[in-house]
Amino acid sequence: MSVARRAHAYPNVRVDAAGLVDVAVAPASPTIAVGAALRLARTRAAGAIVAGERWVLREDLARAAALGLGDLPAAELARALPVVDARADEVAVRRALADGAPMVAVRDRRGPVGAVARPAAARRPEPVASAAARVARHVPADALRLLAEAARLAGAHGASAFAVGGLVRDVWREAPGARRDLDLVVEGDGAAVARALAAALGGRLVEHARFLTASIDAPGFGRVDVTTSRTERYEAPGALPRVLPAGIGQDLARRDFTVNAMALELASGTFGLLDPWGGRLDLARRRLRVLHPLSYVEDPTRVFRAARYAARLGLTPDRATRAALALALRLLPYPALSGQRLAAELERMLAEPCASSALTSLGRAGAFRLLASGYRFTAAARRRVGELPAALAWARGRGLAVDQVGLATLALVGGQRPAVAAAALARVSPPGEPRDRLERALDASRTLAARLGAAATPSARARHLRGLAPVELAWHWLAGDQAVRATLDWFTGVAGGPAALTGGDVIALGVPRGPAVARVLAAVRDARLDGTITTRAMEEEHVRHWLAKGG
Repeated sequence: MSVARRAHAYPNVRVDAAGLVDVAVAPASPTIAVGAALRLARTRAAGAIVAGERWVLREDLARAAALGLGDLPAAELARALPVVDARADEVAVRRALADGAPMVAVRDRRGPVGAVARPAAARRPEPVASAAARVARHVPADALRLLAEAARLAGAHGASAFAVGGLVRDVWREAPGARRDLDLVVEGDGAAVARALAAALGGRLVEHARFLTASIDAPGFGRVDVTTSRTERYEAPGALPRVLPAGIGQDLARRDFTVNAMALELASGTFGLLDPWGGRLDLARRRLRVLHPLSYVEDPTRVFRAARYAARLGLTPDRATRAALALALRLLPYPALSGQRLAAELERMLAEPCASSALTSLGRAGAFRLLASGYRFTAAARRRVGELPAALAWARGRGLAVDQVGLATLALVGGQRPAVAAAALARVSPPGEPRDRLERALDASRTLAARLGAAATPSARARHLRGLAPVELAWHWLAGDQAVRATLDWFTGVAGGPAALTGGDVIALGVPRGPAVARVLAAVRDARLDGTITTRAMEEEHVRHWLAKGG
């Protein structure tokens, strides 16, 4: 047995960045394409290539190849990895990984040495902090009971439950107000846990087996979404993914933004925060960050979600996220992306208090080229988007049930080239009467002001507006000048009011049943609007005169 000698100097053990390297890198031409770069990485057993001065991860090359983007320049997928000197202390490397970097690049004076990777996503991340105190302050008692019941039922099924989504974001940033919906992820049989939870809550359950999801309408609480933890594979840009059950680590790795890639574990009751990608730091820095360069290419609807989160949470996309958007827009169009999915994102956006600012940011970024490739966000569109909430409020105040997505689309495409406008309307509106209404509204807005101005009487003005759908009226209010808006205010306030006489009344006066009843009532209503009739007696006299003239 050896014994340490007193006063003897022992060397300190110091691990530098070079000693931590666990990822080989391969140098490559700055112009190398994805397919060739992936073959090179596989041949060299490299986890990354360095194309010129740009670092590209092998996993991103594989993702691009799976999407059919083998001819894309690999440099388009470059990541801004933190770079440390080979002699730097390991603390610098650990700190960069803790901030959510997928790798830390290591260099010496001769060039790249290699990289240090973060722990594999397949492994369950360790909680980095407890959110118990925050949960106690900000989650209401009924939601806490629901979370506890979900954890209990998951355990009974040999599974683990996690809270994800908005609740985690709001708890961690200590946002005021309680959410009335919950998103749960179950590592295990999520469908079985969802059924048990629905039975315990007395709620209505809807399952979506293809996506391993279920929704519970919980009486007295709201909506609870339960998802089996899963991984995703995208086989074409913009297509819906194929999903497979996976661990919670892979589930968090498949998500759109770091601020959504966090979870609270529920089994222990301490609400440990799983944050493998640095979402809490991004919340603190008010930063919106995608998890990889092809995030928007895989699912372009994330562009709309990014605008919602940025406006609602006060987040700013970082440089890599802006580059990911630019790449996605360069790869337009996306034949596999359905208009129904875009319309659903527009509908969610319109439910936000900050809808106008979110739509404006999308327009400035060029994102509405997802609706039609030739789209240009004009000053007129910017003005209409800014006034869209006022137009919707105007419609609600007059009891008009407006197609909100249709109105928003009109606000965006008014003034575009006809082919662009038609393509955008066809993208988000189903064929038939819904789309016909929008096309009529767009066409009529070019001449409506002149026709209303030329009308000599109130009834003549009303005839130009009568029979229009609510979305058409709201569009004309949004697109019109002050004179048009005043006329619409008048029309929706008084012009729809009925005459004192009813159909039965005019039949009793001698009008034959059939179309004549509607004609005589319309004539009475118009005379009311023009002020030539003011009483019921005058209406009756008008009908007798109409009959005397032979109708």
